[in-house]
Amino acid sequence: MTESKIRRSVLTIPAVGLALAMATAGCASSNEAAPAAPATPATTAAAPATFAEQVAAGQTAYGANCASCHGDAGQGGKGPRLVGLAQGALPLDPPADRKFRKTRFVTVGDVADFAVANMPPGKGGSLPADQYWAILAFDLHANGIDLPQPLTAEAAKTLTIPR
Repeated sequence: MTESKIRRSVLTIPAVGLALAMATAGCASSNEAAPAAPATPATTAAAPATFAEQVAAGQTAYGANCASCHGDAGQGGKGPRLVGLAQGALPLDPPADRKFRKTRFVTVGDVADFAVANMPPGKGGSLPADQYWAILAFDLHANGIDLPQPLTAEAAKTLTIPR
């Protein structure tokens, strides 16, 4: 897919935020009031307002969670290359020697589903959702793909990885 086609398809992506839902349930065995919920930690960051802010957050999260296997620039190492689509990063079909990946990467949503379920190795799903989206935004940017708004689940489903 050419850059102009990517940009055209990206411009049609609806600006829908990543919806996170938290459900809590509790039981009390007495009539006493439940203790107040703890305050939100001061380290909780606001959702990124722009793709550039999401990329910056993703660069930090990538360095902390991905670089030791995938290389500091996504060039590969113990884990496969993530940057350099022309050099074989994120191939459509999983290479036969992959331990974790068994699915095709057609859309960015496919990559997101795989990353959340399997990364970091042995700790799939251990990062907050916003960190997974930020890391994917950082990887897209490193591959020359910039979006007009932050990457979301809805956008990821519609964005085909250029081959």
